Amino acid sequence: MDLLQDLQWRGIVYQQTDEEGLKELLNKEKISLYCGMDPTGDSMHIGHLLPFLTLRRFQNHGHRPIVLVGGATGLIGDPKATEERTLQTIETVQHNVDCLQKQLHSIFDFEGENGALMVNNYDWTAPMNMITFLRDYGKHIGINYMLSKETIATRLETGISFTEFTYTIMQGMDFKHLYENLQCKLQIGGSDQWGNITTGLELIRKMLPEGSKAYGMTIPLVTKSDGTKFGKTESGAVWLDPEKTTPYEFYQFWINTADADVIKYLKYFTFLSREEIEALEVSVQEEPHLRKAQKTLAEEMTRLIHGEEALAQAIKITDALFSGDVKKLSATEIKQGFKDVPSYNHSTGEEITLVDLLVAAGISPSKRQAREDITNGAVSLNGEKVTQVDYVVDEKDRIEGQFTIIRRGKKKYHLINYVD
Repeated sequence: MDLLQDLQWRGIVYQQTDEEGLKELLNKEKISLYCGMDPTGDSMHIGHLLPFLTLRRFQNHGHRPIVLVGGATGLIGDPKATEERTLQTIETVQHNVDCLQKQLHSIFDFEGENGALMVNNYDWTAPMNMITFLRDYGKHIGINYMLSKETIATRLETGISFTEFTYTIMQGMDFKHLYENLQCKLQIGGSDQWGNITTGLELIRKMLPEGSKAYGMTIPLVTKSDGTKFGKTESGAVWLDPEKTTPYEFYQFWINTADADVIKYLKYFTFLSREEIEALEVSVQEEPHLRKAQKTLAEEMTRLIHGEEALAQAIKITDALFSGDVKKLSATEIKQGFKDVPSYNHSTGEEITLVDLLVAAGISPSKRQAREDITNGAVSLNGEKVTQVDYVVDEKDRIEGQFTIIRRGKKKYHLINYVD
């Protein structure tokens, strides 16, 4: 199976500007191609991943990926469907560029003959003056052409600034620049980037020598079978930044994928072969309780984004929470696994009875209920049941001197933090 056939089988191709032409080109030579994103924030979330993982598939087949983070276009803003974007300062945009470039390094191989290139469109856009922009670029893109773009047309009723109106030309300039200077012949992006990609092709056609030929491809919007938005949890987006979404939370997102979605996501996001994915599809149908496909998806994605060590930690935390054997966790692992559980701060130097701690932390509503819970064996400290109503919680019950994990019943965890 060649690259384009593999992409089609995975359901990754949404639109192409010239399917036959691109197929012929890829059969004939190894090309440079690019995908870009604007630094609207300091972290990617998993909704950004698919175009870049698709770019990596091209690299795996010997092509050279160009990864663009838009320091210039990020100062302007790709028009949203509803309203103007808030302009960011140059300092904020540069900070975001640095953060995103660091994250993108985990996806690509930057060594070797087809090692990835990281570029920033601020480098070739900032030196340009207004006269050059208007004469050399604006003259080639008609108003009617721009009004036909969906991103612009949807904003005509609510209004759009001239700044955002010109965004599609700026992104088109990127494609033309990369074609001219780095022999980049293909741009890929999300389905919402079709209009910007074709503007780039228009500039290449009009501004460069006759016979200059480039291509565009878009990736479908990732959806969930139940109609809810992909990449969202109750606590918000699933980020690649481990400070925003811990590797454990990241792992849990993927392992909780519904049976109806897991094979599609394995095709989209992992580099497993067709044979491996089809075997997992059989497992989903014949032994869904084993959740082999979900475990594989979670492992592949956590390893890719956070590395082998973080994956091992995520699995360790998952196993400890499932078994209740939480005392084997380190303080660092507890911070990850218990990030969102109810917590209570207690003074480091103060001993307290378990009954009083249960009430103070809001775990039991009263001392009478607390004593009853303890007597009935419903309370565990760091995975160990406690049945003594006069039990005193002290240093021996603190994991690395920082935490005590209390469980009431089978699943209700609470975290005690010790503070000076």
